[in-house]
Amino acid sequence: MKKLLIATTNAGKLKEISNFLSDLPLKIVSLSDINISYDIEETGHTYKENSQMKALFYSKKSNLPSISDDGGLEIIAFGGAPGIKSKRWVGKDSTDEKIIEYMKKIAKELLDDNRKAKFKTVISLALPNGKVWSVNGEIEGVIAKKPYLKTLKGYPYRSFFYLPQIKKYYHENELTEEEQKLYNHRYIAIQKLKPLILKYIKNESK
Repeated sequence: MKKLLIATTNAGKLKEISNFLSDLPLKIVSLSDINISYDIEETGHTYKENSQMKALFYSKKSNLPSISDDGGLEIIAFGGAPGIKSKRWVGKDSTDEKIIEYMKKIAKELLDDNRKAKFKTVISLALPNGKVWSVNGEIEGVIAKKPYLKTLKGYPYRSFFYLPQIKKYYHENELTEEEQKLYNHRYIAIQKLKPLILKYIKNESK
């Protein structure tokens, strides 16, 4: 069975992407599975640049087809911030806990009629030969006044992201399996990527 590398050091992303790809005839492997323990610096100016940069780097390093993503939370009242800086919004030594504490202040400051936000992601598939493809996904919601009490490791912003259309937080404890498919920005992107992955498998199997 052919292998596909999920090139991320974020445990939450690894779990989520692996789950969304579990129906494909592939063996999903992580960076730790192949003894790669470091992350590369994200120097791109867009989600796509960072996503492709990481996918290409790890594909060449591992000699495996690799998937990597980049994305972030965009708060309309802050001009789309933190956006590409979501992981480092509170500094280079940012942690889930620090982001949550900072977001508590942001959530209190936002006006009731100005809480709109988006989660965006760009996911890239790269091959060792340098070929790369990218797809995107996004979901709209609002910043809640108070966070969901149970946090998700690797996903601090989701504790504050509320989906008014179904009156639930964007949190795996809240969403049903069907709602995860309808409202998960990464799931939306992965569905677009699957045909490209399957095409690669078909071509490689000839």
